[in-house]
Amino acid sequence: MPFAGLLLKLPHALDASMRQRTGLSHFEYVVMAAMSESVDRTRAMSELAELTNASLSRLSHVVARLEQRGWVRRSTSPDSARVTLATLTDEGLAVVVATAPEHVEAVRALVIDLLEPSQLKQLATISSRLLSNLGDPQPG
Repeated sequence: MPFAGLLLKLPHALDASMRQRTGLSHFEYVVMAAMSESVDRTRAMSELAELTNASLSRLSHVVARLEQRGWVRRSTSPDSARVTLATLTDEGLAVVVATAPEHVEAVRALVIDLLEPSQLKQLATISSRLLSNLGDPQPG
């Protein structure tokens, strides 16, 4: 089934393209971008895991690598010692800003530019229906 092949191959293709273009994995970019869109560029690790559809273990490993590069800082929440916060540093934000055009170009090259406008509209409709069945919030 072509859809099953797409589900298997597209994430790998995005990752390979991002690594080649930027040196970041697609997942690293998604994690940093999610932080960049939040208040004070900070999110609880559990929230970040949910947003990126990752286990806390996987996210912790990635955030540790980003932290070693100086792009993310972890701290304990002032509201609860049980909550770990991840904050995108100024250097990390600069990486996201510099990398965003490459991410957009990768998505365009692998998906958007290959479809007609009517197909893009169909893809949006189909994706929304599938996501609503999975319980994911709809993007605004």
